[in-house]
Amino acid sequence: MLPTRHAKVTSKYTNMSSKPYLFPVTSLPGHGTITLSLLPPSTPTLETLSYQYPLKLVAPAPLTSEDDSLVHTVFLLTYGGGLVAGDTINLTVNMARKSKLVLLTQGSTKIFKTVDPGVVSRQSMNVKLDGGSALCYLPDPVQPFEGSAFEQRQVYDLLERSGSEAVEQASLCVCDWVSEGRTARGERWRIWRYGSRNEVWQVGEEGKRRLLLRDNVVFEDGNKADMLPDFQGRVDGLGVFGTLIIKGPVFEGLGKFFLSEFAKLPRIGARKWGDEEKEEENEVELWRKTRQKDETRDGLIWTAANVRGFVLVKFGAKEVEGGKRWLSTMLKTENSVERNFGERALHCLK
Repeated sequence: MLPTRHAKVTSKYTNMSSKPYLFPVTSLPGHGTITLSLLPPSTPTLETLSYQYPLKLVAPAPLTSEDDSLVHTVFLLTYGGGLVAGDTINLTVNMARKSKLVLLTQGSTKIFKTVDPGVVSRQSMNVKLDGGSALCYLPDPVQPFEGSAFEQRQVYDLLERSGSEAVEQASLCVCDWVSEGRTARGERWRIWRYGSRNEVWQVGEEGKRRLLLRDNVVFEDGNKADMLPDFQGRVDGLGVFGTLIIKGPVFEGLGKFFLSEFAKLPRIGARKWGDEEKEEENEVELWRKTRQKDETRDGLIWTAANVRGFVLVKFGAKEVEGGKRWLSTMLKTENSVERNFGERALHCLK
């Protein structure tokens, strides 16, 4: 029997009397809203934080980054640490101009077993970013249990403005990754279905939308067999893989860093120069060699490409910890995430 579902919503005062008036509950189960607005003259504030079971949102006190800007953080949680078959999450995020937001999870999002392949757990997030705003979304990986079925969709709308504000661009650093399941129980990609879609749209003042990027990851058995599919043979021994989407002025240095490091990866058939042309290795080169050895040990492979103004990074590793080590090394070495959003933004990599 499933636990009783209790609603959790925000309440507001309509007057200054001692007895507050509670607005009627009109939101639906699993729906949540995060709204960042600006208080005069230009102070970002968390105006709205509402949610209902099975979604839970926790907002600790905001932090101040190195450039003295205010950074808000919201943890995305679910009761019981995961989604039961048939659960649906719908989160709406609105970010005002020049606001900064970090979205995190406190652990992997667990997808529990479904009793029927047609009963799918779903998660949807729609984010609207005004000019000059910046979002850092680095969650722990999704962990689908054996026999689970899950779909999620993340849509990011980058709002345009005319006049002097037209040059202000929103910034994104989004990680979307998934693991093979509970390795301690011998689970290896034995799921009914997994799907994750990321879309980034440019939105004009009149509401006209233009698709900039769409990225899909899908595990689905086209034969629709009655037996539980086994996707292990299709992932080349990987236990986790993911996508990192980077865009905007706040993360410009980070994107260039990934592209530069990818260009320096050893290539098959590359020429080996003689000792007479070998230069003395500096600190950066020693760090790069050490990192590449760790990548080999962890079975980590990755690629980076510049796609229509985005830097799109794809990566995979034998185990989750190997993926975390690599991502932590890259982000901490380049340091723009920690510099602009604080150490808390890297919580999932600890």
